[in-house]
Amino acid sequence: MSAAMYPARVNARLDQPLSRWLWLVKWILVLPHYVVLMFLWLAFIVLSVVAGAAILVTGRYPRGIFDFNVGVLRWTWRVQYYAIGAFATDQYPPFTLEDDPGYPAHFDVQYPERLSRGLVLVKWWLLAIPHYLVVALFIGGTGWAAYHFGGLVSVLAVIAGVILLFTGSYPGSVYDFVLGMNRWVLRVAAYAGLMTDKYPPFRLDMGGTEDGLEPQEFGRSAGTWEG
Repeated sequence: MSAAMYPARVNARLDQPLSRWLWLVKWILVLPHYVVLMFLWLAFIVLSVVAGAAILVTGRYPRGIFDFNVGVLRWTWRVQYYAIGAFATDQYPPFTLEDDPGYPAHFDVQYPERLSRGLVLVKWWLLAIPHYLVVALFIGGTGWAAYHFGGLVSVLAVIAGVILLFTGSYPGSVYDFVLGMNRWVLRVAAYAGLMTDKYPPFRLDMGGTEDGLEPQEFGRSAGTWEG
């Protein structure tokens, strides 16, 4: 892993062409996902507490809990990418915690072999506060519901949708900015979820890629990278 690459990776590919009008009803189409995600996020919170206790005692994040929690973030990202977080694909998100090589949005976190026992006590609430302020601007808050319904990300996604409705084209500059904000949010989520000790950078890495891959390579690489 290069010095500039964060352990949590967010990659995506803008689907072309996109329906001019489908984005208007996607928030309804993903309601089944929101119901499932509500329960998944409850489990995420509980298991993060369990993982924190395990890290405090052993210095290790239980691998089964880690994979589940990464899966919850991955599922959330795919739903966001389809719906109000980007409107950047018309491909309906799969109901799975695993990576889907055929889906245009991918999320992964490098598994840490060891984690600081001391940091687990402060990073999710104290050290992450500056990032929470930025995240609140991006998504309208810091909770699960906020990530689906508010903030600058959603405003720009709607603007892109309106432009798509009238022109048939998703504006590339808006796409890059939206992806950068989502990437920031998901990095902070991984850090606050105790998945890494590496502090998230205060950097808006815009665009769909952050690891030099071509868009068609995302599905082949997601979930298989090594640090």
